[in-house]
Amino acid sequence: MWRAHAAAALALLAVAGGAPAAGAELGGTIRLIERGKPIGPAEAELDRGVVWFVPEARGGAPKPVRAEMVTKRKQFDPQVLVVPVGSTVAFPNQDPILHNVFSVSSGNGFDLGLVGAGEGKEATFRSPGIVQVFCNVHHKMFAHVVVVDTAHHGRADAAGAFRLAGLPTGRGTLHYWHERGDPGSLALTLPRAAPVEIAIEVTRPRLPPHKNKFGKPYSRRDYG
Repeated sequence: MWRAHAAAALALLAVAGGAPAAGAELGGTIRLIERGKPIGPAEAELDRGVVWFVPEARGGAPKPVRAEMVTKRKQFDPQVLVVPVGSTVAFPNQDPILHNVFSVSSGNGFDLGLVGAGEGKEATFRSPGIVQVFCNVHHKMFAHVVVVDTAHHGRADAAGAFRLAGLPTGRGTLHYWHERGDPGSLALTLPRAAPVEIAIEVTRPRLPPHKNKFGKPYSRRDYG
């Protein structure tokens, strides 16, 4: 579980009741800050922000799901995917060219090999964490799979707004992440009437620095 980056988060001070005993909701907004100034929603691509709530009184393990991350037009779609631990993600190839989807992220590394157009192959994610996904053929292709140990998760919309519903009441931790910054968290008690405002400091470039699956630089012809 990731530590909070206190400098990256701003929470509203009001905490109030009013939610039903079960099925609490939690809403708020994510924004990106660069050099002390907020980045506009369009430029910040706020819909790549992810939030997930972990109750202090843990229940059973979240149910794994099956999801897809498509390769098309030399891009991953979606570029950010959030799934519970144990989930399987398929990588169909909708391009008429070869792709080699891989990751060297600790605990969730995989290599699907060269795959042509068609159903593609799949990978199962067994450890919580931020998984960086790349193509060994095309340097500029990248995506992230956010693997969480909770059933309570979601993504922000284009304006940075998010809402989680059906949450258990009581204490817990709201985790948040955007690909341009570091993950962070906030301790909360539900029900909570006030929305949460999260400011994430930009610390990472748009294209994550990376090498190919062999740990070597990409050749220039792979940069397309």
